[in-house]
Amino acid sequence: MAHRLTQDQWRPLEAAHHARVDAVTAAHLSRRQDARRHPVEDFLFTYYMHSPAQLRRWHPGSGITLEGAGERADWKFYLYAQDAAILDQEAFLAARAATVRSVRALLAATATRPAHLGCFGLHEWAMVYRQGPEQRRHGDSPLRLGQAGTDEVVDSHQIRCSHFDAFRFFTDQARPLNTLSPSRDSQLAMEQPGCLHATMDLYKWAYKLSPALPSDLTADCFDLACSARELDMRAAPYDLRSYGYDPVKIETAAGKAAYADAQRALAARAQGLRLRLIDACDTLLSADAQS
Repeated sequence: MAHRLTQDQWRPLEAAHHARVDAVTAAHLSRRQDARRHPVEDFLFTYYMHSPAQLRRWHPGSGITLEGAGERADWKFYLYAQDAAILDQEAFLAARAATVRSVRALLAATATRPAHLGCFGLHEWAMVYRQGPEQRRHGDSPLRLGQAGTDEVVDSHQIRCSHFDAFRFFTDQARPLNTLSPSRDSQLAMEQPGCLHATMDLYKWAYKLSPALPSDLTADCFDLACSARELDMRAAPYDLRSYGYDPVKIETAAGKAAYADAQRALAARAQGLRLRLIDACDTLLSADAQS
């Protein structure tokens, strides 16, 4: 991509991004207006702190000058002069260089590890282990095997959850059953690329680096997070067939095999995006070192 783009060049890119994001956020925005909830699709807007409007805003990334972009004069981390806008890389790094370094370190450490594919999504089961209906996060959706059947699945399997932000939602009774003890401090040492939550978190790392990242990369991470979230909930103990999701029955041998195959495919997609994010971090940190 050229370092300087005319309006005829960048306006169509912005419009295409708007259309892409509108297509994947329209249902959520409609539900929000009507105070309706969706246990699968709303997660990326309620758990992750990035609104549809923020996702919709198009950024070319660092080092790209946009001619005639007067509306960006008041945008955070933008410089506007002589009828052109560009990322204020110095200001961005002054505010977020530490974030860039920590994100880069986590992504690089995760990228070097083998993918472990034997968790079978049991973290979602551990989140409802020995709970009453009023305690469940998705209390409107019944448990596919009932509470006793759900508890039996947890009791009969080894749980090996390495992701702290999944583990912290385990019930008090389930937490001691995990063979690992992930914490925020151990995240750098424990995160592994087969984990669905590590895959979903690529979206978080992308938007935390906005507006210094090209928006197509953030949108690609969002799309992958949507796919990971769907598998996560199809393998969960909830019966979501009324929402159009057939279960991945991880309590069976066939379900375990199907889950591992899908998890492997998601991990492969995630690795490509992880490397793109690392490259983007390196570009920013290189500029920081030269300043």
